[in-house]
Parts: sequence; C-alpha cells; structure tokens
Amino acid sequence: MNSSSLEKFLLALDEECFYDAHEALEHLWFPRRFEDDDEIRLLKGYINAAVSFELIKRGRKESAKKVYNVYLKYRDLRLHVKELYPQDALHVSQYETIEKRIQTIHGALNDQ
Repeated sequence: MNSSSLEKFLLALDEECFYDAHEALEHLWFPRRFEDDDEIRLLKGYINAAVSFELIKRGRKESAKKVYNVYLKYRDLRLHVKELYPQDALHVSQYETIEKRIQTIHGALNDQ
C-alpha cells in the first residue's frame, strides 16, 4: 500500500477537505476495485467515510448515513489486514490512526 496516499488522506481529514481525502485513496482503490482483497475493501470503506463527511457538510445527512454504513461494513477488515500483513506495521498503524480520526470526525459532525 502507498504510505504517502494514506498520509494525504489523513491530512485532508484533518483539514476537513473530505473530497480531497476521497481523492487521496481513489487512485489506489479504483483500478483494483473488483479484486477479492480485504485491504482494497478497507480502502473502499475509508473512501466512503470521507464521502459521508462531505455529504454532511453539504447538508445531506440522510445520504451521509447510508454511505457511512458502507464504511462500517468494511471497518473491521483492518483486523484481518493486520493478520495478513504483520510485517507491515506502518500501514497497520496508519489504518488504526485513520479509524480513530474517522470516529472523531463522525462524532463531531453528528453533534452539530
């Protein structure tokens, strides 16, 4: 996995540039979207979380809930990815950071 893309995703989340966060991972996910790969599905979940946040910013909370549910569907794949790639501690650590950030942002946006 491309570490710099994950860093760009995190930075965009921090800056509340949710469309840009989506774009940071889209180029990794899109060409591989039909593969039977848990890490690719995990990226799909992260992309959907970012899309959900963008929809909330645009006042489309019902649509945001549906898209966020896709993230929830794939969220726990991080644990499987961690088992598959124990030697790749950097990415696993980044995935854990991403999930914490997503939870924080989700809580903050839904409290508004």
